[in-house]
Amino acid sequence: MKARRVLLLGPPGAGKGTQARTLAAELGVPQIATGDMLREAVAAGTEIGVRARAFMERGELVPDEVVVGVARERLAAEDAREGFILDGFPRTTAQARALDEMLRELGTGLERVVVLEVDEEELVQRLLRRAEIEGRSDDNEETIRNRMRVYREETQPLIDYYRQRGLLREVPGSGSVEDVGARLREALCA
Repeated sequence: MKARRVLLLGPPGAGKGTQARTLAAELGVPQIATGDMLREAVAAGTEIGVRARAFMERGELVPDEVVVGVARERLAAEDAREGFILDGFPRTTAQARALDEMLRELGTGLERVVVLEVDEEELVQRLLRRAEIEGRSDDNEETIRNRMRVYREETQPLIDYYRQRGLLREVPGSGSVEDVGARLREALCA
């Protein structure tokens, strides 16, 4: 049976968003990304969306309690009942524990956590190319390397958390989008 309640992890530039979109369309489940969740909650004017907007307008990071609240609202939506692809949430072990609790409350749980692994030098080059193509002057080598450092610090404990629970599968994220996608689909059936 192919997993339908999936969390994709990986450093910036690993291809999580691309793979999540493709996989979500293939499985007929929503891709749920942190930024999208926050924007949707703000646009819908939900109570938690109003709280998120205040932080976003000030250019501040949205605190865990607000992100978790937005995730709870999104995962309780009708279209997520048959499955979902989480992309960018949770980012920390505290958020992972909150996710476990909210999924328990919803009568479900994660079936698979897949981490896309890509060499850091390859990631830096990918992100520099993307920044050039998209005209993102804020994405220079220094900021990219800092994002990698933050990812390692925040996410390694999360990877260990899911490995200990037997949910983690590691997938090489180098190669063509199609090759990575094939390895990802294989990991969902393993």
